[in-house]
Amino acid sequence: MSARNLPQLFADARRWFEDALLASMREAGERPVTVAQASVFGALDAEGTPASELARRMGVTRQTVHQAVHGLIAMGLLEQVPDPASARSRLVRMTAEGERVHRRARATIAILEGALAERIGTAAVDALRDALTVPWGEPPLVPAPPSDRRERSRTGPARGLSAGP
Repeated sequence: MSARNLPQLFADARRWFEDALLASMREAGERPVTVAQASVFGALDAEGTPASELARRMGVTRQTVHQAVHGLIAMGLLEQVPDPASARSRLVRMTAEGERVHRRARATIAILEGALAERIGTAAVDALRDALTVPWGEPPLVPAPPSDRRERSRTGPARGLSAGP
């Protein structure tokens, strides 16, 4: 197996935290939520946030946000209220119970960060935090290396493949 690239490693690290958080919260007696539902809390503004903005912040579709939000509304953790800035829009915000659960989740994440520091060292955790909080700038547009197909077209078609466009 080849070395894992940074996006794969980031995904693994995120999954480690998500799995630990959700399991820890269930073990503590909180109602189970999905990863998508838990992600909504991190994207909410204190005064509430339109579902379309939640989708943008989370990098998912509006449909995904609506499903997560409606599940959390049914659990009594979120509510929808009129947006004072727009008569046609509604804001998603935490209920008092949602705020309690969110505070508990944030405190649990702090404990998980401490557990990680015990495993890999405080300096490594600090270095990760530093690297991830330094502004990276806009995503660059870089030239992609030639594909195998282009290389084959220069040397002739591979067996069973055409050298077409």
